Amino acid sequence: MKVLANDGVSKSGIQALEKNGFEVITTTVAQDQLIDYINTNDISVLLVRSATKVRTDIIDNCPSLKIIGRGGVGMDNIDVAYAREKGLHVINTPAASSGSVAELVFAHLYGSVRFLHDANRNMPLEGDSKFKNLKKSYAAGVELRGKTLGIIGIGRIGQATAKIAIGVGMKVIAFDPYTEEVEIPLEFYDGQALHFKIKTVSKEEVLKNADFITLHVPAQKDYVIGKAEIEHMKEGAGIINAARGGVVDEVALVQALENKKLSFAGLDVFEDEPSPSIKVLMNNKISLTPHIGAATSEAQDRIGQELADQIIQLLK
Repeated sequence: MKVLANDGVSKSGIQALEKNGFEVITTTVAQDQLIDYINTNDISVLLVRSATKVRTDIIDNCPSLKIIGRGGVGMDNIDVAYAREKGLHVINTPAASSGSVAELVFAHLYGSVRFLHDANRNMPLEGDSKFKNLKKSYAAGVELRGKTLGIIGIGRIGQATAKIAIGVGMKVIAFDPYTEEVEIPLEFYDGQALHFKIKTVSKEEVLKNADFITLHVPAQKDYVIGKAEIEHMKEGAGIINAARGGVVDEVALVQALENKKLSFAGLDVFEDEPSPSIKVLMNNKISLTPHIGAATSEAQDRIGQELADQIIQLLK
């Protein structure tokens, strides 16, 4: 049986599949050519990340397909319900990238509270001529320890983020309409462990009390953070979005940064991927990364292995 990993898959995943008799193809096929390619090559399994879309046209016109796999958490680029209705298995890897996304959240947080994202833009341009001026302009940094992190969405990634926050010495508050309480295990290098219980509160309480807010929610029809929500946030708060483009109103966000309602934002995902708004890209109060939340070698190995395990279990 043939597996098309259209957006790539780790070597560990390929090796596990090949060991069990699968042929793995890593050719990247253009979206409009996928149906012909799948049918011509008798593809049984289609693996994607966020780039490739698997809509009803592919599901209806590719009879050889048995499994659609998403290397990651969210499956908004797949018509999941329709595929399952048509008898296809739809799989993903909800736990594999949690830690890597959580670490990126804190990369944005640490970089933003110490202005690293902006300093890295200006030091190459003015570091040799305006060193003292730059030093003064970046002298008002703040520490994360003792601050309150508000987490919207306390699933696997939200919990991984909470774990780091607790370790840093932050207070964690969370909103999740589907969860009342979570227990966060904090393991240490010497085998010791502590457990922290977090009871969820209302979204309004998170907005009102958090110094920084991070979102870990699936794609939504409406904004999770829009103009009204920003107005309820603390003066000078910060927002991190490493979840999905479109859950934060970027127009309202830029306005809030310009009028100093918010002090910074960190964005790994954007409303208009892969062509984010120029106003977002050029704003010196926004820390930017190009959707790399799961882009660590460790996470990709876990994703590939987890996909392979599920495929082998379903088809062998």
